[in-house]
Amino acid sequence: MIRELLFPTPIYIFDHNDPSLNEQLERDILNWMQQDAGVKKTNVKGWHSTTDMHMKPEYKRLVQGLFEAQHKIYQEENYNSEPFLGGMWANVNPPGGMNRAHIHPNSLWAGVYYVKAPKNCGRLVIDDPRSVAALSRPTMKEGEVPERLWREKSYEPIAGRLIMFPAWLTHCVDPNQSDDTRISVSFNFLQKSLMI
Repeated sequence: MIRELLFPTPIYIFDHNDPSLNEQLERDILNWMQQDAGVKKTNVKGWHSTTDMHMKPEYKRLVQGLFEAQHKIYQEENYNSEPFLGGMWANVNPPGGMNRAHIHPNSLWAGVYYVKAPKNCGRLVIDDPRSVAALSRPTMKEGEVPERLWREKSYEPIAGRLIMFPAWLTHCVDPNQSDDTRISVSFNFLQKSLMI
């Protein structure tokens, strides 16, 4: 018997261990939120900043870290050219805040960096991108289902964690069920060679 498992979907996770970065980001994001009404996108009961965060000098350290991660991904994924940061924004979800299911169109990679992540503050949930697979869902045996057969994957937020995934993956953020605020930064990366 030959079994081939084709067309994997890569998810990259990086952990950053510099608490001073998150302290600075939290302070600057909350200050920004007090001065700007933000925009309405997928956010429910939460604040979504404008998407020009990467242009503001106070976020330069985070931008550099995102580029370092993208360069590693470009190596792993066998890409040529260079990454281009198309947009970046802050998300502040108070208790009950969430983000509806969405994709990031006109981008190559999307992701989230967790600034503040209290327990039960809303998992990132990524859906199986093979929409045609939903036409037939077989029943499974009792017990642990192998990861390759999952129909969705969820990630608990951890402060200092960066998760990057293909921008076409449908994802959402569960409601914040903690008594504290969840703060994250999202972004879109493109490839310079595709910018015509």
